[in-house]
Amino acid sequence: MPKPKLIVTDFDGTVFSEFTTPPVPFVLQNLIQIFQSEGAQWVIATGRDMSSLMEILGRAQLLIEPDWIVLVEREIYHRVNGRFLPLEPWNTKCTETHATLFSKIAHEIPTLAKQIQTNCKATIYSDAYSPLCIIGSDLEQAEIAFQLMQSFASKVPNLTVVRNDVYMRFAHADYNKGTAVQQIISTLKLHPSEVFIAGDHLNDIPMLDLKYARWIAAPANAVPAVKSTVLAQGGYVSPNPYGLGTYEALTRCFTHSPHNM
Repeated sequence: MPKPKLIVTDFDGTVFSEFTTPPVPFVLQNLIQIFQSEGAQWVIATGRDMSSLMEILGRAQLLIEPDWIVLVEREIYHRVNGRFLPLEPWNTKCTETHATLFSKIAHEIPTLAKQIQTNCKATIYSDAYSPLCIIGSDLEQAEIAFQLMQSFASKVPNLTVVRNDVYMRFAHADYNKGTAVQQIISTLKLHPSEVFIAGDHLNDIPMLDLKYARWIAAPANAVPAVKSTVLAQGGYVSPNPYGLGTYEALTRCFTHSPHNM
């Protein structure tokens, strides 16, 4: 069974856990390191921004480094001589496309924010990546906010809502973890048959697709929607959580056929 040439993982919950010691299992780090020594590349695809990811990578005290990172589900950076450099023209086009889209809805954001504030308990703010970001006080309140944002987005072409647990924000529908991974695959001139992807939460679903990877997997702690997405395509859901689950799934890549992982 051929080994993957591109290993794509979400970070929080998929390889990293605050509840385990070490937070990223050594067996997983060692396995990725072996793949890298054989020419494979590792991608971390996360919803975090650069400073947040660098901070958590430092705390995790990794023995390995990613070759690529996808930030806020859409920006792509490639490690060159120890520095992460933006992939162009992808990143510039991504920024410009979002700016154009968000300018069209800017005048409606205050009304939507007030509606959300009236109907649920949530922290509401904006940042460099979205004109409206929501953190629900709990999952129930987050779901109310999510439905309101979804309803709004459904009336605006190319506008979508990216959600991870109680957090959500607006984004352009053409930019997500899946399309970012496809861009990396194209840049490296690889084929989906050479790619492994693992994730655990809602914002990972766009990349957990056989059109991007031969092997798709999820750890035991993945949310139900992720598990059903993976299983429906013949992927593998590990009985082990977090990084140990991803480690087990990755080892099965070269001991099982992709649809019997």
